[in-house]
Amino acid sequence: MTSANREPSATKRPVYLSEQTKGGSPLSRRTLLRGTGMALALPWLEAMMPSARAEAKVSEEQPGDSPKRMAALFVPNGVRQDQWTPEGEGADFKLSPTLQPLASLKDKITVLSNLWNQASNVGDGHYVKCSGYLTCTTINKSLGIDLNCNGRSVDQVAADFGEQFTPLRSLELGIDPVTTGVDTNVGYTRVYGSHIAWNGPTSPLAKELNPRSVFDRLLRATKPSAQTAWRDKLLLDRALADVKQLNHQLGASDRHRMDEYMQSLRSIEKRLDKQTSQRQSAWSPLKPLDPKQRPEGEFRDDHAEHVRLMMDMIALAFQTDTTRVCTFMFGNAVSGRNFSFLDGVSGGHHDISHHQNNEDKLKQYQLINRWHVEQYGYLLTKLDSMQEGESTVLDNSMIMYGSGLRDGNSHSPHNLPIVIGGSAGGKLNAGQHLSFSKDTPLANLYATMLSALGTGKESFADSTGVLPGVLAS
Repeated sequence: MTSANREPSATKRPVYLSEQTKGGSPLSRRTLLRGTGMALALPWLEAMMPSARAEAKVSEEQPGDSPKRMAALFVPNGVRQDQWTPEGEGADFKLSPTLQPLASLKDKITVLSNLWNQASNVGDGHYVKCSGYLTCTTINKSLGIDLNCNGRSVDQVAADFGEQFTPLRSLELGIDPVTTGVDTNVGYTRVYGSHIAWNGPTSPLAKELNPRSVFDRLLRATKPSAQTAWRDKLLLDRALADVKQLNHQLGASDRHRMDEYMQSLRSIEKRLDKQTSQRQSAWSPLKPLDPKQRPEGEFRDDHAEHVRLMMDMIALAFQTDTTRVCTFMFGNAVSGRNFSFLDGVSGGHHDISHHQNNEDKLKQYQLINRWHVEQYGYLLTKLDSMQEGESTVLDNSMIMYGSGLRDGNSHSPHNLPIVIGGSAGGKLNAGQHLSFSKDTPLANLYATMLSALGTGKESFADSTGVLPGVLAS
């Protein structure tokens, strides 16, 4: 699904539904549902092809408690495994070369070894391990029509609990737009490689790619007005009317896709209603959001700046308590992002990750891995600089960093590279490296995180219990 606030191309004027020609002409991929001041892009439909083939929650949070937050950061293409795992266990551990950028935060991170995602241990290189990263389920092998992850991601389970406290239920952020088409090497739709957040088995959540749009969304949430609510509701009503009109022109498969899209729009409507009711509630941002902080300048051709701006947006969202749940994708699965902007790297991420033990590629792979950890460290440091009572925003958060596979060459879901920053308000024992028994379920970590948040959940997917030594006694 396409991000709602993405700006239309400067060189191609968007085509609105009301301007569509009749008589069976294909829909433009630039077709937008008309709104007021903004527009919603349609999901990919077969009709765009040139041929016809084509429950009430009980809060455990007490007055005066610091908010507990969770973010999940996803890195595509794995890591150089011989440079990842720290030496030693417990608090007496030595950071590995890849994790060295986190040296100043060593007492605030938890490195976890020997976790695996059994549900993703099937014959696909990347896609199962991406869309199954936060669900711990096996996705349907699909060319695109019957998209199904067979579960719900842990961030959305956390959001079920956290939405009672904040105007935004969750944030889904990324760098790369949704990739379409079929990867003929493995027989999966590339859409699976574009999502880690799933609100339901057939409902991947759209990522916001523009940091300025993220900031504007945060600003609207922290400074709501009746005029903003009216305008957003009008946009939604017009979009829903456009969808109903469009349904008469679509085939069965496209109507199914549009039904799912309607569900997504209805969820927006529910959030708008919630925000309207919260204007009379006691919620207020923990820290005012200064409009002057809005990102300016160009970032689209500067990957490093784009990523840094997104880290800043996560920090602002958590600092203001506008949301307590966030996901971020450094790139889509099978990302071919060119990292030649790094000294010593001269190629695309995915190709380099298929190193075949070539020493030159391994060196470049390591440089890319370390750069990603540096960005993670930047976010943790920023959160740690934000004072929150006697603690910091980082202290009151769990910022997970990892990948759905161990090594880009082998595609193995065993011994996944996972780090947690922060301690969820003292609920986690940070500052240690824990090595569990071989093939401990990744879902055990998610059950542990849900417990630390105070959700009352004791299990998740194929979990067998919480991780020993992680929760503070």
